[in-house]
Amino acid sequence: MREIELSAGTIEYTDTGTGAGEDAGEGVGETVVLLHGLAFDDSVWDALVADLREDFRVVVPVLPLGSHRRAMRPSADLSAQGVADLLAEFLERLDLREVTLVQNDAGTAQLLPGVRDERVARLVLTSCEALDNYPPGIQGRTLSAASRVPGGLFLLLQSFRVPFLVAMRSSLGGMTAHGIPYERVRRWYRPLLTDRAIRRDLARFLRSTRKDTYVRAAERLRHFDRPALVAWGAEDRMMPPETGRRLAELLPQGRYVEIPGAGTLVPMDNPAALARELRRFMEESA
Repeated sequence: MREIELSAGTIEYTDTGTGAGEDAGEGVGETVVLLHGLAFDDSVWDALVADLREDFRVVVPVLPLGSHRRAMRPSADLSAQGVADLLAEFLERLDLREVTLVQNDAGTAQLLPGVRDERVARLVLTSCEALDNYPPGIQGRTLSAASRVPGGLFLLLQSFRVPFLVAMRSSLGGMTAHGIPYERVRRWYRPLLTDRAIRRDLARFLRSTRKDTYVRAAERLRHFDRPALVAWGAEDRMMPPETGRRLAELLPQGRYVEIPGAGTLVPMDNPAALARELRRFMEESA
């Protein structure tokens, strides 16, 4: 993976549009930036990257949300807005312009409109935290509560060592319609299970992100005057489709679609349908 030094620390990322070797010559079209959620990394988007890379430049940063492998500086602002500001810095440092910004699970992308959105041409929100749904579901509420108890986060994370516990509806099993290979879960949670500094980063995010963060962001979305697509998992229990419909209604140029056979992890459950909707959206709003 590539790396870039930002004000908060070193961010890893993949980029299909530059470099040598197998990446060379691909992704020469418009730029699509894909954003993962809490305790996931760039691999959530593997299938979508494979679909889009021949026609677009696809950039996927690993944000400091728990599955990052390089801890941030102790002084870094790792609240939701702080991570959004770090994303804006990332776009600026790579000089990415007229970006189509695509978010899944966490609400990072929602926090740029009206604040630092000058490089964003289109906004795509797939099942994610929004409005008053924060912390989302039993998973989000449990994680948030554990982060506020000394040693609680460490103890909760031990459950991700056990495949049966991971598959439960109250854990990752409730975020997907088709299940997740345990090898993928091990990849995502290895940094949290083995590095105290990564756990510190996640705890700082959870403790410093206020409950009304996305309610306030929604008010700014009312003034986002660029094309926007809300593509929600039709089988999502953690982020109910009703939340997605409300979100689309806020956006002046918003359009709502549901992705069949998908829970919260839309890009893993049905990447082909999401890629079709994304391509159609970009063509219609060219």
